[in-house]
Amino acid sequence: MFFSKKKKHGKRKEVVDNKTNAGFTVEDRPKSIVAEAYKTLRTNIQYSSFDKEIKTIAVTSAEMAEGKSTVARNIALTFAQNEKNVILIDCDLRKPSVHKNFKASNLVGVSEILLGKATFEEAIQRHNDNFCFLTSGKIPPNPSEMLASYAMTKLIEKSKEEYDIIVLDTAPLKLVTDAQILSAKVDGTILVVRAQRTKKDAVIESKNLLDKVGANIIGTVFYAVENTREKYNYYYASEDQQ
Repeated sequence: MFFSKKKKHGKRKEVVDNKTNAGFTVEDRPKSIVAEAYKTLRTNIQYSSFDKEIKTIAVTSAEMAEGKSTVARNIALTFAQNEKNVILIDCDLRKPSVHKNFKASNLVGVSEILLGKATFEEAIQRHNDNFCFLTSGKIPPNPSEMLASYAMTKLIEKSKEEYDIIVLDTAPLKLVTDAQILSAKVDGTILVVRAQRTKKDAVIESKNLLDKVGANIIGTVFYAVENTREKYNYYYASEDQQ
């Protein structure tokens, strides 16, 4: 996986994961090259804007099974390791995965908060001292409408009051409008692209979809890149190659 972030003289991409080191990489292998690269990704996010602090981050992809949930989870964990108070919110109300990854209950989550059936405090679950997560809750019949609601905006604002960093795991862009809706509500969006799988046209279309809602695309992560040498690799592209 690579992270790319626009700079004045080009785009920098950094190895942050490979096919065998997914899951909870930054916890399971904190001194690995993969974990170190996630830390670099964290730093790039922190310095991605000089005008506005990045607190709320949506993580999405073009299509399913491209690694967005793994990236969202490890980004959140990396910020927590840096003594930030972090929450990961499962906003994929169609195919949620946060509860599965953390082996947690999904009876009360985002859906119940938005419907007024539970409070924010009641739905929060804790992973460690600096890291909490909010599962999706029961799958609703109208995910897009719920995510576009004022209640969802209030949920994000409430999270910003309680946490330093809020990471939203969203649905794929090409399938539904959910990620577009949420990207318009957050400070920055990260697009995950799976190596050897995601087509160039799909990436272009995804970027266009985000641009249409005025999303602040703070970077692209290339997921499942082979990294057999176990060392950092840096790639640079001129502006006309981006």
